[in-house]
Amino acid sequence: MASVLEIKDLHVSVEGKEILKGVTLTVKTGEVHSIMGPNGSGKSTLALALMGHPKYEVTHGEILFKGQNIVELEPNERARLGLFLAFQYPLEIQGVPLGRFLWAAKKAMMEQGTDGPTDKKADAKALSQFRKELQEKMKLLKMDESFAQRYLNVGFSGGEKKRAEIVQMHILKPEIAILDETDSGLDIDSVKIVAEAVNQLRGSDFGALVITHYQRILNFLKPDYVHVMIDGRIVRSGDESLVHELEAKGYDWLMNKTNNNAKVMER
Repeated sequence: MASVLEIKDLHVSVEGKEILKGVTLTVKTGEVHSIMGPNGSGKSTLALALMGHPKYEVTHGEILFKGQNIVELEPNERARLGLFLAFQYPLEIQGVPLGRFLWAAKKAMMEQGTDGPTDKKADAKALSQFRKELQEKMKLLKMDESFAQRYLNVGFSGGEKKRAEIVQMHILKPEIAILDETDSGLDIDSVKIVAEAVNQLRGSDFGALVITHYQRILNFLKPDYVHVMIDGRIVRSGDESLVHELEAKGYDWLMNKTNNNAKVMER
């Protein structure tokens, strides 16, 4: 049975200013959706609101995941349910090696729902398996194994930070992943590497919401559904052909159409 992320008439404000003005969208495992749109349209606000960033206040609507309204849940609780966010601007954390960070996150997911002390032999076996898996995933993303010993994102290039986010996604194996402009700042080779790593997870138990400005990553991902967000609303949805239409025409024609519709409604 597919896991479903259902967004219903979502309104979100930041410091008293409404950014999302009624977003409705359904993403299921087995599907890849893309949201495109001009700068300032609310795409990243949607991503951060879905994961429960405290700065982003849901003023109306629902976020349902597996039938549960998660609006009041903390980010770690949403992650435990199976949501994941790859940040547009991954943070640098001094003193915490990448490998140790990923093991802590993996262990927290493994211990979900368990009570009492854990078995030391089982822990040792799990750690050994984790180290092997981490090596495999870093190889997949073409990252040197030495990155596992380096502090999280400290001194990483923009591309290395984005690849580390995708390594984390592979380690945690979420049911629905939200990728917030993961392709921004990447050269074409890195875009292809990241896209291929995402494609490896595609299947009946994985879905993704890919936020991007550009066609490049979508050439490799081949999304099932494409949505355009303008001024805090999804104004058009379609299949992959919509990506090519946007590449040819830009966003102005949709922005003008949206503005004209708004004027008609005001009359």
